[in-house]
Amino acid sequence: MDILLIDSDRYLVRTLLDELEAKHHTVDVALNGITGLHLAVSNSYDAIIVDWDLPRMSGLDVVRRLRREHNSSVPVLMLASMADIASKVEAFRTGTDDFVTKPFDPLELEVRLEALVARSLGRVGMRRLSVGDLTMDLATLEAFRAGNRLHLYPASWKLLEVLMRESPGAVPREHLERAVWGHQTPDHDLLRSQMSSLRKTVDGPFKDKLIHTLPRFGYRLSIQTSMEMRAAVMEGSGGYD
Repeated sequence: MDILLIDSDRYLVRTLLDELEAKHHTVDVALNGITGLHLAVSNSYDAIIVDWDLPRMSGLDVVRRLRREHNSSVPVLMLASMADIASKVEAFRTGTDDFVTKPFDPLELEVRLEALVARSLGRVGMRRLSVGDLTMDLATLEAFRAGNRLHLYPASWKLLEVLMRESPGAVPREHLERAVWGHQTPDHDLLRSQMSSLRKTVDGPFKDKLIHTLPRFGYRLSIQTSMEMRAAVMEGSGGYD
């Protein structure tokens, strides 16, 4: 998951970063409410963790503005030191999706996040992604194209998963890089190389190509006609593979 963590407790932030990144989640961090809100509306996240008590803007105000001013539906999990019913009710009425009282077990937090994201995507109990004749089983970690099993290395698997989740939407290059390498942004040639390898595995033996390059932007995984592919290329000049 791509997660935004908004919390001013540096010790807690480091603990959650270690736990979540160890599980291969990508985490952005903001130490105050204003920065957190800016990141939340500027980037795409699967879920947001926000603390109730934040400097510069409270967690409640962050959620309130996300919902009312920016019409964001991203799942939000709120952390708080208090456990009284009044606080929880206020948080939920503001637009919070889940509420966790400190102290908590990081494993519980991760499970709650996964449940929130699953509900928001309408995928409760659904562990299979499909685009045309391409399928990915997230439970068995198997991928197939027209019934043929695809052999994918971990980086290729993650890239394909992101592209399939966003399909038929366009995925920025930076989003793909973060999904695989986190904050250690690689040289652009590395993503190009990984995408070339993924394309050979997914599209190589087949007439209909699913992975499409969007010049100066990123990639899209979709079933496209030749006319649609030419239109996509015309949107930008120059490009990369």
